[in-house]
Amino acid sequence: MADVEMKPADEKAKVEEKKDENDAKETPPAPPSPAAEIKSNAALIERAVSTMEPRFTHRVLRTLTALRKRLDYKVLHDAVVEVFPKDSPTKTSLLAWLPDVPVSEQPMEVDPAPTPSKSSPPSEPAPEVEIYLRLLILHRLLTSFSTYGKAMELAHETIEKIQSLNRRSMDAIAAKVWFAVERTYELSGELSEARSLFLAAQRTASLRHDDETQASLLNCLLRSYLQYSLYDQADMLVSKTTFPPSAGNPQYARYHYYIGRIKAVQLNYTAAHTNLQQAIRRAPPAKTAPGFYQAIHKLFVVVELLMGDIPERSLFRHPVLEKALSAYFDIVKAVRTGSLSEFQATLSKHAAQFEADKTYTLIVRLRQNVIKTGIRRLSLSYSRISLRDICVKLHLDSEEDAEYIVGKAIRDGVIEGRIVHERGWMECGGQKSAYGPEISEMFSRRIGYCLDLHNQSVKAMRYPLNAHRKELAAAEGAREREKELAKEIQEGDLDEEDAMGGDF
Repeated sequence: MADVEMKPADEKAKVEEKKDENDAKETPPAPPSPAAEIKSNAALIERAVSTMEPRFTHRVLRTLTALRKRLDYKVLHDAVVEVFPKDSPTKTSLLAWLPDVPVSEQPMEVDPAPTPSKSSPPSEPAPEVEIYLRLLILHRLLTSFSTYGKAMELAHETIEKIQSLNRRSMDAIAAKVWFAVERTYELSGELSEARSLFLAAQRTASLRHDDETQASLLNCLLRSYLQYSLYDQADMLVSKTTFPPSAGNPQYARYHYYIGRIKAVQLNYTAAHTNLQQAIRRAPPAKTAPGFYQAIHKLFVVVELLMGDIPERSLFRHPVLEKALSAYFDIVKAVRTGSLSEFQATLSKHAAQFEADKTYTLIVRLRQNVIKTGIRRLSLSYSRISLRDICVKLHLDSEEDAEYIVGKAIRDGVIEGRIVHERGWMECGGQKSAYGPEISEMFSRRIGYCLDLHNQSVKAMRYPLNAHRKELAAAEGAREREKELAKEIQEGDLDEEDAMGGDF
């Protein structure tokens, strides 16, 4: 047996030290505190204003959802104190909206280091920074029922300040402020009273070509109409306005969701299905906005059932949707089996949830789909069946109802057969062919969806500014070099072999 060479203890210790160093390097840095993040966001907004680059402002607003969950009054107090100079009037007005922070929690004031007499004192931040901090304070005030009144006052004062300043560099933040204003009215139970304010602001935004604010206000108005079931007015608003194509994906997702609800109520299920698909594709990730993700899929499942399709089972196993769609899964099972009694029992069991989700009236329409599914199953199982047996199996009231429903199913092309009225039965024909105009229509819808997805992806691509000028400059330089070479060859200073690179 060969001897095994043992490694010295010193080498083992060195290997372990290297592993510890690698682990220390791989450890991610600690995230910044909320106050430090607000301060860095204020610096980015200042940079966006000075360089006229709105992408820095959009970068700040993308962190708003995660940041507002970590806010408290102490964090906001510290951020306002650090961002604004000591004797700033804006700082005083912002601190007035915050409750008094206990003395033990206030940061210790440190005298600033002595600076040369030539250096100027810290300047006042841009007005966009003030509006951003007002937005954060407004979101914090909306977390408690007792501060809704104060939030309403702050919302009105912020809107007046935005309209008086009228700065185009403030458009992105103003769109978020309008959403917070709509949320303030909704939580206070006064959403209908804000409609005139939103309509006036929407007209102003459209005249100024402020696309972001216009998209936010259109969504606020649609939500206000749908909250009070004013579907005709919401449809009129959609027909009379144009949603700005440069709006962001979150605004587009909300807009498509609201249009999907309007079209579903108007019995236009194909258009509703298309808009809901767009809303799902453009919506934020499920873990980022779970409530919106669940609301879209609840309506999407009902619309698919109304179109005669059965949703995929994997949809109900999604970790974010599994619990929220449990009642809808029971409805899907009742529709799939064609059992009218099971459908009625499920509908009465989950009626409260369907009312809260505002899908109850749509689910009631599924009764005809359940009956059609049951008739289709019977037509595949029997070549001839009496109308009395159809009443028993589908739990219908009378044979007349059964005859009417079966006749309508035959006329609509759901089944192939005929009714023998004298003998009181239904004779079923062969199974319907799988190829026909319905298949071509389905392929046309899919092809149209893919082409639309391709066009939107091309429109969303971003290209570096003035990149074509570099290519033009390079081509122009190459042409100049060619002219110089040709001139030297003509003058005899350079022969053709030297121009081609010398001897082979």
